[in-house]
Amino acid sequence: MGRILAFLIIILMAAVFFGGKRLPALARAVGRSMRILKSETSALREEFAKEAKEPVEPPAVVPDPTLTIKAAPGAASSARPTDEQRTGRTR
Repeated sequence: MGRILAFLIIILMAAVFFGGKRLPALARAVGRSMRILKSETSALREEFAKEAKEPVEPPAVVPDPTLTIKAAPGAASSARPTDEQRTGRTR
């Protein structure tokens, strides 16, 4: 009983806010949106089910574990020396 009363109150409030003439157009727009949402979710479910059934292929190239990581530009070894004098600056 409580749900029916709440639904009726929502419909009454919508009629007050939007007016009686605009309610059918609003209901159509909501219906279209729900249909689009339903079709998109079913398409996504089918796509995920299809991908889940396909076997997973191993990577074509296996990386060499003996490769080393090289230092990035601006690493600590290429930093400016601390004994470099500042020119033209006073504190």
